[in-house]
Amino acid sequence: MLCVSYQVDERTCIQFAMKLLYFLLSALGLIVCVLAAAFAAHRYLQLIQLKCMATLDYCQCKLSFEEPLSRSFVYQDVTDCASFTSTLKLFLLIQMILNLVCGLVCLRACCVMWEHRYQVFYVGVRMCSLTPSEDQQQKV
Repeated sequence: MLCVSYQVDERTCIQFAMKLLYFLLSALGLIVCVLAAAFAAHRYLQLIQLKCMATLDYCQCKLSFEEPLSRSFVYQDVTDCASFTSTLKLFLLIQMILNLVCGLVCLRACCVMWEHRYQVFYVGVRMCSLTPSEDQQQKV
């Protein structure tokens, strides 16, 4: 957008197209970041509920070891299940936080573009009042 010469009220098509593209990409980034944070949160909640059992060369995690049909997750070449799952929980928390921060940045970018286009506020001192003065009324 900085390469396009600025004209007031978007008088060039390329300026309008760049602003529209910027807004749409920011909105898409917001959606992707929120979905990524939701996926990480869902996986974190699943990981909290799992019970893990360590063997010699792998770690097997299930919701319930009594149920034969419950889904199991097998992590190869892991000897300590507790440190592995705690590290995985930490990574998922960091991913959630970073995706939410990125989502807030994209939301702010969308708000800036929206305010620039539709919520223009004019500020300044008015040089003359809207109502005619008493002197002008007496002369008429």
